[in-house]
Amino acid sequence: MSSANGSYIATAPATIVIAGPTASGKSALALRIAEEFGGVVINADSMQVYDELSILTARPGAEDEARVPHRLYGALSAAEVCSVARWRDMALVEIEAAHVAGQLPVICGGSGLYLKALTDGLAKVPEIPADIRQQARALHLEIGGEAMHARLAEHDPEMAGRLAPGNTQRLIRAWEVLQATGRSLSDWQAQSQDASPTVQAFTITLMPERALLYAACDARFDAMLAAGALEEVRRLAALGLDPALPAMKALGVPQLLAVERGQMLLEEATEIAKRETRRYAKRQMTWFRHQISSNLALETQYSESLWPKIFSKIRPYVLTAPD
Repeated sequence: MSSANGSYIATAPATIVIAGPTASGKSALALRIAEEFGGVVINADSMQVYDELSILTARPGAEDEARVPHRLYGALSAAEVCSVARWRDMALVEIEAAHVAGQLPVICGGSGLYLKALTDGLAKVPEIPADIRQQARALHLEIGGEAMHARLAEHDPEMAGRLAPGNTQRLIRAWEVLQATGRSLSDWQAQSQDASPTVQAFTITLMPERALLYAACDARFDAMLAAGALEEVRRLAALGLDPALPAMKALGVPQLLAVERGQMLLEEATEIAKRETRRYAKRQMTWFRHQISSNLALETQYSESLWPKIFSKIRPYVLTAPD
């Protein structure tokens, strides 16, 4: 496997995973690693997969994509649902393609369930009947996230404790599994994983000090607004999509939709969106600390000063990674 300058040759396929909360610098680090080691960046962010959400998800731009190949960014329409299983299938294809081409796959994203499914496999949850899935979605539309979360808590307090009321997709999933099987989704997830392929990877986590991370979250949202986030949401609203779709629940989208509809002032929407982003980043950090095993944990925001330390750890792995 050659680097950008052709100086490193791997004896076997290798894969890098870069995890961490939003605004921690994952994309910049993935880009630099891919440049150094002749890699391709593969998206593992559940919102960056949607084509219509470029600005509000801080998706890599044309300049970054010109420097190294990027995969699974904007790969699906906002009208679609990208489940963990669907993303995993797509990611496995891209990882294999990178290996065949002699490139280093660099998986980058903050969606912890995506990354865990890639490295650990998927839990054996039975197929949910279509009528129960439709009923679960209809119930959410009828009573809303808060009420549905409360109802889930009555019957499945463990899963409810792991979910926020605003996490529509996972809330509906937990409810439909409970209704279809009579068992908590957490029970199924605790069982052995399936026998489908898993990926052995060198994992790097970025876990900045909280105050710095929160400041970065706020600054990034301001930059998104300056780059045209409100107009992006206007175009999304014009599609007339189901409000329960994942893309419609992306950070900042509900608040800016409220601005577009005249239900909220931009200043108020901005403050709420920033607060929700900070809360999401906090949940991500907690999840990664308990669920992801890192080969290299960096308790800091990404910066160029980290290159020597990171590269010195990656280089031996790239050269010796097993098949």
